[in-house]
Amino acid sequence: MDTTPQFDLLVVGEINPDLVLRGNVTPAFGQVEQAVDDASLTIGSSSAIFACGAARLGLRVAFAGVIGDDMFGHFMRDQLAARGVDTTAVVIDPGLRTGLSVILSRGADRAILTYAGSIVALRYDQIDLGMLGRARHLHLGAFFMLDALRPDVPRLFAEAKTRGLTVSLDTNYDPAERWDGGLGAALAHVDLFLPNETELRAIGGSDDDDEALGRLAERLPVVAAKLGARGGVARQGSATTRAPALPMRVVDTTGAGDSFDAGFVYGFLNGWSLEQSLRLACACGSLSTRAAGGTTAQPTLAEAREAL
Repeated sequence: MDTTPQFDLLVVGEINPDLVLRGNVTPAFGQVEQAVDDASLTIGSSSAIFACGAARLGLRVAFAGVIGDDMFGHFMRDQLAARGVDTTAVVIDPGLRTGLSVILSRGADRAILTYAGSIVALRYDQIDLGMLGRARHLHLGAFFMLDALRPDVPRLFAEAKTRGLTVSLDTNYDPAERWDGGLGAALAHVDLFLPNETELRAIGGSDDDDEALGRLAERLPVVAAKLGARGGVARQGSATTRAPALPMRVVDTTGAGDSFDAGFVYGFLNGWSLEQSLRLACACGSLSTRAAGGTTAQPTLAEAREAL
């Protein structure tokens, strides 16, 4: 009997589109109308962008989440499937409206307005735990946005570990800025933690990157942090490595961190060294900024290697 997992990766998290506006403007009230340079409806949400990036690199990816029975929800499900992500475990709930983020992108910076909708509604009992038996790794994104699921994330991670999966987590930003919500219990089951610099400092309890990284590395097997234009840093035990971002003409930074995550998880799952995984992660994050939206410019493995 063949017991090889069907999927390399099961992604659990939020699923919603982004409406990305590009232009050198600052929104103003008073019925002020301003022109932007471009607008596009694209795949949004950290977890979904990560899933697409991982699939683009060649991993076999499945997604578990919840959407409403509406235009935005069907758009997301169809777009994920078109990028090779299995959507069997995506639940359609007619009682919900799919969330939406409106992003004003201006060079390397952006402003984001999010309607939560289905983003906060995913529950533990809506996740098909049978999918864990079909995968070898579980990734969860947007921990602080998953209001209904968050109390059960430690339970989900423990179930995954019981079934032999490794686990990665990208918390994303905490809108309440409390940086708790049961995170400690969830981290106890995490093999790979993927914060950005703000999250690294807040969760690591220090304004010094190295000190925060050291504190987290005492609790976690591997930590790989995104440092924006400065690239990234990773630590495993006492070993620390750094890698620069690739020089790019930045169009849009939306999803760059999620593409970084996809690159590092690819290396992690394929037994690459800490340095190799981090270099790939930085390449994937950098290359993703070449076009508007989080998934448009995500590289293949060959493209990322060529860029390196």
